[in-house]
Formats: sequence, structure tokens, C-alpha cells
Amino acid sequence: MTSKFLRLFLAAAVLPAISALAQTGSAATPSAPSASSAPAASAPAPTPITGTKVGAINIEGAIFGSNEGRREVEALQKKFEPKQNELKNQNDELEGLKKQLTTQQDKLNADALDTLKKQIETKQKQLDRSVQDAQEDFGSQQQEIASKVLTKLAPIVVKYAQDNGFGLVIDTSKPWPQGPVLLAGDAFDITKPVIDIFNTQSGVAAPTSGAAAKPAAPKPSTGSSTAKPTPK
Repeated sequence: MTSKFLRLFLAAAVLPAISALAQTGSAATPSAPSASSAPAASAPAPTPITGTKVGAINIEGAIFGSNEGRREVEALQKKFEPKQNELKNQNDELEGLKKQLTTQQDKLNADALDTLKKQIETKQKQLDRSVQDAQEDFGSQQQEIASKVLTKLAPIVVKYAQDNGFGLVIDTSKPWPQGPVLLAGDAFDITKPVIDIFNTQSGVAAPTSGAAAKPAAPKPSTGSSTAKPTPK
């Protein structure tokens, strides 16, 4: 499941990226040209968005559902496998101490019991910190992937809208009420055709896993890092 951090990034990034590409005017020109300046060849103006149809696209789904997005996320997940294993080992060690506390607390003297509880508390803090650092690192690199893919994807969305008569395309990445779109039927959705065009233009083969990438920050594979030791 995609992190909230990535969702916030996408919401901030996609609108300026697509709206900038959809601009019909060029940069402002001086009010009066210099007498010594030679006439410059004018670049063709981009096709304006003049359609009347309304479309919907899951930008987040398009980014990470594309072959390139899937490939990049799978590579990122593989890169974080050692960290995943490290977190699992930390978690297993912590769970072992908690189990020891549960089964032996009536048999330990006060000093041994206090030492064990302090060990659990210390290792709990270490694990929580390690998980937080890993999530932030993973999220940052995941954000870089999204930004890179979006740069290539945004022009395709604009051109698809121009070529197919769409005057408005809404992003459905965030479900209501987190996002503004309450309902958007399949007939309005252009996510798949945009992904298909992007895959063809990028030339990136589909990952061998076959499934769409689902970016998620690393976390311990078993147990819980939030369980607390039994109080005195």
C-alpha cells in the first residue's frame, strides 16, 4: 500500500507538472523588441485543451502500474531486502525477550526482572527508530521514482486528452473523503490506455513478476514492534 507521504507528494507534483504542459501560451515576450535583435523562428504553439469530455485517471496507479514504475519499485524493494531482514531479526530478538518476561517474571528476582524490562524497553526504542528511519529512506527513494516517471507520463496524459476530446481530467489517486472525487465510473477512466501508451513509448518490458508494483515501506515481517512489556 502506498504511503501517505507519497500520496502527499503526488498531489503536490502532478498538478504543476500536467498544467505546465497543457499551457497554450509561451513565455511572456518583451513589450518592444530590441532594434538590434534579429527575428527569431517561432516555435509551434502547443495544441490547446478544447474538448468537452471529462476523464479520470489514477496518476499514482499509472505511475506504479507502468512497466517502468514497476521495474523501479521492484529494484527498490530488492535493495531494501537486507534492511528488511535486519528489522526482522531485531523484532524477533525483541519478541523473544517479551516471551521470556511473560514466562519467567514470577521466577526472577527483582533485579533480574528490572534488567529484563529495561532490555525490552531499550530494544523496543531501537526497533521503532530503525523502522522509522527505514520508512523515511524508502519513502524518499520511492518519491524520486514517482517524480522521474511522472515527468515522462504527464505529457502522455496531456496528449491523450487533446487527441480524444477531453477538456477536463481528474485524478482519482486518493479515494473520497481524502480526495475530492466521490465517484468516477469505469467509462470515464483513462488510466489503462495511458499506461499502454507509456509502456509502448518507453520500451521497458514488463517485470517478470507479472503483478503491478505496490510500493510499501519496509517493516518487520513478523511480530509487532509496538507491543509493550508487562508493567511491574
